[in-house]
Amino acid sequence: MTRKQILDAADHCVNGERDEQYGTPESSFEEIARFWTAYLGYHFTALDVAVMMALLKIARIKTGHGKADNWVDLAGYAACGGEIEASHAAD
Repeated sequence: MTRKQILDAADHCVNGERDEQYGTPESSFEEIARFWTAYLGYHFTALDVAVMMALLKIARIKTGHGKADNWVDLAGYAACGGEIEASHAAD
């Protein structure tokens, strides 16, 4: 995949089908953060979720058996994390 194809696919995921299936990334990541906090006893934020999910994708890529969707998902998590961080900076 070219970088444009990766970014276009990530855009489609985070601004299209997954939004419709799971709600906005912000609300989904907040819910995941609540579960992680309850399970692990450490306070997680939506931004933490974006970073941790990006690290998961990096770990999968590092195995050498990466698939194109790992790169797409990594770009999507980075975009969501950047938007979450920017929205918190505006607060």
